Amino acid sequence: MTGEVMSLANSPVLWIIALFIIGMVIFQAIIFYRIAKEAAPAAGLNQEEVKRAARTGFISSIGPSFGIAIVIISLLALLGSPITLMRIGIVGSAATETAAAQIGANAFGVDLGGDGFNMQAFTTMVWTMCLGGMGWLLFTLFFTKSLGKTESKVRKKNPKVMAVVSLAAMLGAFGYLLTEQMVNGLNYAVAAVVSLTIMVVIMKVADRTNISWLREWSLGISMVFGMVGGSLMTTLM
Repeated sequence: MTGEVMSLANSPVLWIIALFIIGMVIFQAIIFYRIAKEAAPAAGLNQEEVKRAARTGFISSIGPSFGIAIVIISLLALLGSPITLMRIGIVGSAATETAAAQIGANAFGVDLGGDGFNMQAFTTMVWTMCLGGMGWLLFTLFFTKSLGKTESKVRKKNPKVMAVVSLAAMLGAFGYLLTEQMVNGLNYAVAAVVSLTIMVVIMKVADRTNISWLREWSLGISMVFGMVGGSLMTTLM
């Protein structure tokens, strides 16, 4: 990437835009936390349970953040700091943003960060990333309210149906993402199986011993064991 492109990628204007967007994300997180805290008594939760839930969410986010942080290092050299901060801060998926950046560069006829990657290619890439991420944001904006009404109607008729649908949707989404990675090679499959096994063991131990902190750290611990298992398999292969 040329110095001219990097100058544009790290320009003050892009920093201002990125910081504004990240500020909005932080603002929303604070507002949602306050609303959840105020609504806790109505849901039968005391302040200690609210704090425990917030702590669990924070700890659970540490594990996935490690994977993103590793990819961010490479994205900084390709996209510049403001764009990387803005896109990862909103979407949170390094893999999605890397793919979008590559598609944008290819649409211009060059490789990401390769020869011929000029200011026009950078602009095309940014537009591809931003427009490509608008779909779920617009869907959320226009259909969240109507889907909420539909959920309420279904829940009134048969609460179990909504629980089954929600569980099936979660299993389907994460199952799709998991199997998509497992077919890439034996080491990926080993990492997934090890993580699943460790997660099941940890949750069973936590339930039997009633150790709350073990549940909070279960995701991070299982991910570490999965990465170790995948790395060992890669070394052996």
